[in-house]
Amino acid sequence: MGRCAIIGGTGRLPAALRAALAEAGETPVLAEIDGFPMEGIGGAPVERFRLEQLVPFLGRLHDLGVTRLVLAGAVRRPRLDPAAFDARTAALVPRMLAAMQSGDDAALRCLIAIFEEHGFEVAGADAVAPALVMGAGVLGAHAPDAAARRDAARAAAIAAALGAVDVGQGAVVADGLCLGVEALPGTDALLAQVAALPEALRPGAGGRRGLLYKAPKPGQDRRADLPAIGPATVAGAAAAGLAGIAVEAGGVLILDRAATVAAADAAGLFLWARDPCALS
Repeated sequence: MGRCAIIGGTGRLPAALRAALAEAGETPVLAEIDGFPMEGIGGAPVERFRLEQLVPFLGRLHDLGVTRLVLAGAVRRPRLDPAAFDARTAALVPRMLAAMQSGDDAALRCLIAIFEEHGFEVAGADAVAPALVMGAGVLGAHAPDAAARRDAARAAAIAAALGAVDVGQGAVVADGLCLGVEALPGTDALLAQVAALPEALRPGAGGRRGLLYKAPKPGQDRRADLPAIGPATVAGAAAAGLAGIAVEAGGVLILDRAATVAAADAAGLFLWARDPCALS
């Protein structure tokens, strides 16, 4: 069996996957796109590459004995330098650009297809570290009330509509009203946007209410870009005056589970993995 490589970006997920593989007795190759350093990996050796040299990089992974890849972490679309392309990668540019213009999921599907065409198996983060997946139920000391469950149903419908056009993976809803949706800037930016609303509109103006909801996009290839929450998400939701965070059960990762639950308990927020097949 060959080695696994973590193709990582920023955030805590690459380190969490590395720890999960280590527990399974594997020493993964760590690889990152130039300009998007992985966090929490200490002084571990890292293979850095540029997208303009993607095909030679894949050859390097083969030389290292890699047969399986897992994509993890956040990467904003880098500015490409036409002069830096090698001939083989340049031949992929029209295909990659067309996918990128269709949305993040389309771009990731294209990248996965290229990896597979070069002989790699692509695994999802949920397959590499299933313990990170949030199963149905409430975590921590606080539970959603009836109003929060209604808001979650509304937010799930909004998130599904957004995801269907490959825009985002989440929404903030309070009292049935959508206060913001996730787009390219991401979840932290969405929560900051809600926190900056005029006082009369902010959820916390009359006591904590409303929630952040996160879910995969409908039809999303779950081998890449599964949504995730962690302590920073809790901090952002608390600053926005929300009553809690709800996610689609089985479709969202929780990073630093103990710290995330502790932060939610301390802030008085609920953490709820909602069964998408349930009525509420």
